[in-house]
Amino acid sequence: MRTGRRRRAAVLGAVAVLLVVVGCVTAVAVETRGCQEQRQADEAKVRVSRWESPEDLPHIGAYSEIHWQARALGNPCSLVPGPTDWDYQGVAVLRPQDARALAEQFEFVPFAADEPAKLLHSRTPANVWPGLVPFLPTEPRWLHSQAYDETLSSSGGRVVFLDVERQTLLFML
Repeated sequence: MRTGRRRRAAVLGAVAVLLVVVGCVTAVAVETRGCQEQRQADEAKVRVSRWESPEDLPHIGAYSEIHWQARALGNPCSLVPGPTDWDYQGVAVLRPQDARALAEQFEFVPFAADEPAKLLHSRTPANVWPGLVPFLPTEPRWLHSQAYDETLSSSGGRVVFLDVERQTLLFML
């Protein structure tokens, strides 16, 4: 009789542990799914708030409007703790005098979309995220400056394209 009770108790204990584990896994799956949905919503959002890190975009002056988005490079919903790097893209409308001054100061030159191999990076205006496309000029005349891109000391780098005529700055950070 005692071995039967022990066996039953062991089975009940194993079932209880299994239920706890299944419950935890289910809770984590639901939490992760909620996090992923929130992440997708955040990444789709086009922000219009001022850019908070002026050192990322020096010498652009007091722009009149900005639209930008952020995307996680890693998985911020991962159960593994640690920082997640972010990718940013945006479109800023500059004052005419600031657009001209930026182009002159950093020797922006015409960007030929059919010659991306001349760039030291692979990001071009063709890589702009769909949410930002409505804020781009319809027929832009993009200029590019390797010297301006290299003024950012972070490892991720900066890529900027400027349309002086339409006072539009496309940035990728």
